[in-house]
Amino acid sequence: MLTGKQKRFLRAQANVLRPLMQIGKNELTDNFLKQLLPALEKRELIKISILQNTDLTPKQVAQWLVDQNLDLEVPQTIGHSLLVYRPASKEKYQVISKKVQAI
Repeated sequence: MLTGKQKRFLRAQANVLRPLMQIGKNELTDNFLKQLLPALEKRELIKISILQNTDLTPKQVAQWLVDQNLDLEVPQTIGHSLLVYRPASKEKYQVISKKVQAI
């Protein structure tokens, strides 16, 4: 569980990020998870854009991701995008998570 300061730090880091993934009319599938997990392993922090042709809201997507027991956090949902964070398991990819733990 992230503290408020840690979430604020992650939001600041994500300010310069462009959305790496998009959710469209196919909505949430196993294929989406297969793409999300390796990306999270290498980047730790990902911005996901939700296209207008889907019936899902960012809060619904965030709840679905949390319900999948993937050990990830959703520090922010705003507009048609959400921010997803999961610490990397390999030490060479743990750039952001080391800073988050220091806060």
